[in-house]
Amino acid sequence: MPKRSGTERTLRFGYGTNGFGNHRLTDSLELLAEQGYDGVAVTLDHDHLDPFHPDVAEHTTRLRRDLERLELDVVVETGARYLLDPRHKHHPTLLSEHGRALRLDLLHRAVHIAAQLRAGVVSFWSGTKPDHLDDETAWSLLAEGCSEVLDTAAEYGVRLGFEPEPGMFVQDLDGFEQLAAKLNHPELFGVTLDIGHCRCLEPVDVPACVRRAGPDLVNVQIDDMRRGVHEHLEFGEGDIDFPPVMAALREVGYRGLVSVELPRHSHAAPAVAQRSLRFLRQAATEVTA
Repeated sequence: MPKRSGTERTLRFGYGTNGFGNHRLTDSLELLAEQGYDGVAVTLDHDHLDPFHPDVAEHTTRLRRDLERLELDVVVETGARYLLDPRHKHHPTLLSEHGRALRLDLLHRAVHIAAQLRAGVVSFWSGTKPDHLDDETAWSLLAEGCSEVLDTAAEYGVRLGFEPEPGMFVQDLDGFEQLAAKLNHPELFGVTLDIGHCRCLEPVDVPACVRRAGPDLVNVQIDDMRRGVHEHLEFGEGDIDFPPVMAALREVGYRGLVSVELPRHSHAAPAVAQRSLRFLRQAATEVTA
């Protein structure tokens, strides 16, 4: 399906490569371009673009050429499950007592890779808070880590998209705004908003979350979800009404990628991606109908 252009398309849709875990990265890009996606959210991981590989610079250059050839935009995601620790998912984090430097190293590498790819955003989250850690110390560690990554982001001109994640120390927009305030609202520090997460735990409806995040919005992940259950679902399997979400994204003037976030659907990735794009385009069309 060909891409659309001009006023015919004001929202641009991407797909997360963490939902193509059984495909080579090049094959997944080809498939998504064929289907008509505008871009990809590339999760740095051992099976796709490994930031710790000795030849990562060469791999990144090759990826940049593929993206340019296929006319795909890109954002960089850092939420790989076992990239840093083969035994513990999503660890270490910015709040970890041991291994915190490894997480910081990953984020610095991610910014460098994003600059090479000409990606506008690197997305990341706080991680969970260890039981023994008090909130004051956790906030201090998190702000200190974000500040270090911001220094690298400023060097390369890359924006950071901080993602509130259910179950983590910063899990909602209240938490993001508190963190941004501790950092004195730096220009390069924005929010990654997962539409499903808004439905899962925010106290207001999803369009209201989009409007609240609007001034800081640099990256959007999209999936369906049910209230109170952190499970990424295909569109139509949760209880989100999507046309008002599309309307809110247009209202706040968001121009980045809106990337499908279905990390547990790799077993049927080509079909899921095709269904997802068809659903999103229909939802966007209903806004103006």
